[in-house]
Amino acid sequence: MQMRVLPDSGIWGALLNSCKIHSRMELAELALERIIELEPDDAGNYVILSNMYAQVGKWDRVANLRDMMMNRGIKKSTAYSWIEVKNKVHAFLTGDTSHPMYGEIYAELKRVEGLIKEAGYVPRTETVFHDVEDDEKTQMICSHSERLAIAFGLITTPSGTRLLITKNIRVCEDCHTAIKFISKVTQREIVVRDVNRYHHFVDGSCSCSDYW
Repeated sequence: MQMRVLPDSGIWGALLNSCKIHSRMELAELALERIIELEPDDAGNYVILSNMYAQVGKWDRVANLRDMMMNRGIKKSTAYSWIEVKNKVHAFLTGDTSHPMYGEIYAELKRVEGLIKEAGYVPRTETVFHDVEDDEKTQMICSHSERLAIAFGLITTPSGTRLLITKNIRVCEDCHTAIKFISKVTQREIVVRDVNRYHHFVDGSCSCSDYW
C-alpha cells in the first residue's frame, strides 16, 4: 500500500515517535533524515533520536547528534515548570536552588520520595540521557522541575488542594510514573499541562492511560 500524498514533517514526526516507543532504531534514523530535509531547525526531533541512542548506551552517537545541533545553531529548550499559589507564579528549573524556600522544597521532595518508594516506585534511570553513574542519574531525576513545583505546592497549600503544574516541554517517563505514585500517597489531584496534553493524576492513575 502506498500513500496518495508525499509524507510531510508531521507524518515523519509521528513515525519517529512511534520508533521511540517500539525501539526501532534504524527506522528512527531514517525518519530523522527525512524530517531534517523538511524541518532542519526543530530541536525536538534531534532530541528524540539522541535519547534513543542514550537509552542503549550509544554515547558516541549522542555526541555526534549534539555536535550536529551545535554546528547548525540548534538549541534544546531549557525545561522549566511553574505553579500559581495565592495569585503568585513560582517557576522552577531542574535542580533549581534559587527559590527562597528551596530548603523546605527539597526536604519535602525527600519525604515524598521515601513514601513513593515504599509504595513501589523504582526510579527509571535509563531516562537520564547523560553518561553518569546511576546514583547521580537518580538525583537528577528526582529534582526535575515538575517535581520541584509539586513539592512546593504540597507545602504551601492546604491538604486536599488540587495542584496545577505547567511545563514547557514533555513530561519525562519517570516523572510521569512518579507523579502517579505522588497522587496516591499524598491523596492529591495533580494536573500537569505539558507541551502535548493535560495529565490528570488521581489516586495513582493518569487520564492519559500512560500514553503521552
